[in-house]
Amino acid sequence: MIANWLNLNRCGFRLVENLISRMQYIKDRATRGYVAEVFQDSNFNVYFSTTCCTSKLHMPEAIYKNVWEIDPELFELMRKEKKRQESGLEMIASENFTSLSVLQCLGSCLHNKYSEGLPGQRYYGGNEYIDEIELLAQKRALEAFDLNPEEWGCNVQPYSGSPANFAVYTGLIEPHGRIMGLDLPDGGHLTHGFFTPTKKVSATSIFFESMPYKVNLDTGLIDYDKLAEEASLFKPKIIIAGVSCYSRCLDYKKFRQIADENNAYLFSDMAHVSGLVAAKLIPSPFEYSDVVSTTTHKTLRGPRAGIIFFRKGVRKIGKDSQKIMYDIEDKINQAVFPGLQGGPHNHAIAGIATAMKQVKSPEFLKYQKQIVANAKRLCLKLQEHGYKISTDGTDVHMLLLDLRNKGITGAKAEKILESISIACNKNTVPGDKSALNCSGIRLGTPALTTRGLVEEDIDKVVDFIHRGLLLGKEVSNISGPKLVDYKRILSTDVNIKAKVTVLREEVEKFSRQFPIPGFEEY
Repeated sequence: MIANWLNLNRCGFRLVENLISRMQYIKDRATRGYVAEVFQDSNFNVYFSTTCCTSKLHMPEAIYKNVWEIDPELFELMRKEKKRQESGLEMIASENFTSLSVLQCLGSCLHNKYSEGLPGQRYYGGNEYIDEIELLAQKRALEAFDLNPEEWGCNVQPYSGSPANFAVYTGLIEPHGRIMGLDLPDGGHLTHGFFTPTKKVSATSIFFESMPYKVNLDTGLIDYDKLAEEASLFKPKIIIAGVSCYSRCLDYKKFRQIADENNAYLFSDMAHVSGLVAAKLIPSPFEYSDVVSTTTHKTLRGPRAGIIFFRKGVRKIGKDSQKIMYDIEDKINQAVFPGLQGGPHNHAIAGIATAMKQVKSPEFLKYQKQIVANAKRLCLKLQEHGYKISTDGTDVHMLLLDLRNKGITGAKAEKILESISIACNKNTVPGDKSALNCSGIRLGTPALTTRGLVEEDIDKVVDFIHRGLLLGKEVSNISGPKLVDYKRILSTDVNIKAKVTVLREEVEKFSRQFPIPGFEEY
């Protein structure tokens, strides 16, 4: 018994000694300003500070306090957005949930550093580690797509996809040079040169001369023969192979042939499908393209940023058997900076680096396969409900739902689905005359797949969509054709509001089963 008490006392003394030592350590940290603070709001939610500011007594509170302490009004809005993302189904094809490691890069000290120029050629000092981070991002970006660094280079500084595309045009051709891209109503992107009969909408169409190519109205597929015919007349200097709402794989070999026939660059914008390309699930643009651009936040699941890949080495063999070399690396780099941008966003470049590392993991391949499987299941189940899918299916992560046979417009469909916590976007379908008065909605699966949904879960999602669209048609029958009246009925009609509430609660209960990555509260 005495021995047991002695052992207990020895343990107790050691615990007390450890506690005293720990308290002294905390006291020393606090004296130097390194102290982990705890904040409790009025709802008794507890948040832990990661404050690590030395000599806090010499700094204003706004510098070292947490956002929930210094700006609770803003923080409450951030929490509401977090709740919306957790409670709803995110089906916008261009959105995804990035990883915690990417978010940590975006909120790091790298945000503080200015670094105009390229690694080793900066206009500011103190960039030795920033250089290493950017070089690492470049290296990993090339590795993500299995590119030989002797044949390809890349620029990871574009702030997003649109600046990346504009930098390509600026670097490769002169002002008012000619380009051809897929028309926006047919599935192209604004930056591919969109204009209307009365207005040049995109900066691309303002500063360059663009001619759109189209899809076949019967099949919804790109009409490559018509593209070749029109290119031979228009003589573009750049042909763009890229989409924002087109659910089939592109034929890069045909694009290359048409570009060669017109002595044009082939520029592929793979922003939407780059994750699928990296996973080798769809054809790669790199085999045939001179330049390739991508965003990094869609199927790549990285930060909001852009990358430009450019060819190096031999472009072709001339008539006299002399090698004609690519000379576009400096042109593109200089178009990014100083042509269009100032200092790069180093926190985003670090996010690119860690996202590109994730691309090479086995889990990433599994994720990309599930994206496509979910998209195909989404198509199948919607078709079973009698919905028309443009191109009659999908090869990728998204689909275009044509609602012309369902008595509801794309704008009304988007609004009713939003009211039941399903986020999508209205979209033109081939034959539409206006992007504002469109007949379809675009649906994508990357974000849902990140949360862990598989085919059986997609069946439930389709049920929610179908019931939502039926309710939307009911609202439209009451309101008439005008969207403003539709919104008014949706927000004021007691019977409609009750039905919306019931369906929204079902959707949110279902959605909350699936976690989203990132910080717990915001």
